[in-house]
Amino acid sequence: MTTNTAVLTDDAVLKAYEVLKPIVRHTPLQFSAYLSQKYGCNVYLKREDLQAVRSFKIRGAYYAISQVPADVRQRGVVCASAGNHAQGVAWTSAKMAIPATIFMPVTTPKQKVDQVKFFGGDNVTIELTGDTFDETNSAALVFCEQHSQTFIAPFDDLNTMAGQGSLAVEVFNDAAENGTNVDFLFAAIGGGGLMSGISTHAKAVSPQTTVVGVEPSGAASMAKAFAVGHPQALTSVDKFVDGAAVQKVGRLTYATCQDNVDRLIEVPEGLVSTTILDLYTKLALVAEPAGALSIAALEVYKDRLAGKNVVCVVSGGNNDINRMQEIEERSLIHEGLQHYFVVNFAQRAGALRQFVSEVLNPDDDITKFEYTKKVNSAQGPVLIGVRLGEAKNLNQLLSRLSDFDANYINLQENQMLYRMLV
Repeated sequence: MTTNTAVLTDDAVLKAYEVLKPIVRHTPLQFSAYLSQKYGCNVYLKREDLQAVRSFKIRGAYYAISQVPADVRQRGVVCASAGNHAQGVAWTSAKMAIPATIFMPVTTPKQKVDQVKFFGGDNVTIELTGDTFDETNSAALVFCEQHSQTFIAPFDDLNTMAGQGSLAVEVFNDAAENGTNVDFLFAAIGGGGLMSGISTHAKAVSPQTTVVGVEPSGAASMAKAFAVGHPQALTSVDKFVDGAAVQKVGRLTYATCQDNVDRLIEVPEGLVSTTILDLYTKLALVAEPAGALSIAALEVYKDRLAGKNVVCVVSGGNNDINRMQEIEERSLIHEGLQHYFVVNFAQRAGALRQFVSEVLNPDDDITKFEYTKKVNSAQGPVLIGVRLGEAKNLNQLLSRLSDFDANYINLQENQMLYRMLV
């Protein structure tokens, strides 16, 4: 339910903050000695992963629903989401004792469906509909019309944006109490609701703060909107950073970010993966891919941060443990350590031993080897994974690999084959 006013104001953000103060957790603004030392600045983490539903989405969901007239609210609310927004709406429906119908794609992992059920309890009805989010969203809107219920938008709604912005009020209040000025504020952009709320308050109370929006390289829909002058759907989206993998940003969020965001940064998904592992190893912090975006951006922006006070919003911690293998794989590829090839091997005894002795560096390791003997053929293709001891040794490996088989295929250069074979 979008308000009639088309501009988000700081007064709206402050109103949302007051409504939410007794409802959501005032999450800590934690100084990170590790990240501060790593980047030569003072890094503070806004820990929204510590919310009841482990993400900031609880703020926008609760506030948007709270602004629906009570009699209308009792008829029920509806949302379409496969992630954190669904959990925020479910949690709110249980808190307010109102019915909520949550539409999720059929492809949604069971773990996410179970979480929504857990937070919403008997107040929530889950409808698994459609293979894509667009199909699911359309079904949710039709349901709203048919049942005279209220749609709670995940980002392109002034009340949702204001609710998300309430966390910025906490950031600047806490920073002021500590006598700290905020030089840089980094936060993820998916549909733009979080950044709209944050940037509106930041520019109202601390115009000197540089507000940096961070997007995954495979889903930089706000950068696309900035480039063409209006929201425009991306032709393709890498869904790895699922909390920020939005094909098209909102009309309201685009306009608000245009006014208030100083810089957009794109972060490769591989760097996000490396950051997730680093946070877990060094800080025991479990961040989902979108939650790690703001911290991953420090690596991209590090040359400008020396001696500055930097705030990174850890927007969520709903990371499925079953994804860790994929996260490690993407990290190793990004670091230049993991490589995959299709190589022709002679079909004779000792061919693998020859490959190991003539092609691999002494500290390299074979991580994958798939081969089926071909009848009446002198050679056969082998799918082989190689983990380098050091990334700098790649060129030497490729040179020797070319001598071994001039027609080898580097799967990093052919993403279709990589997805099919690896």
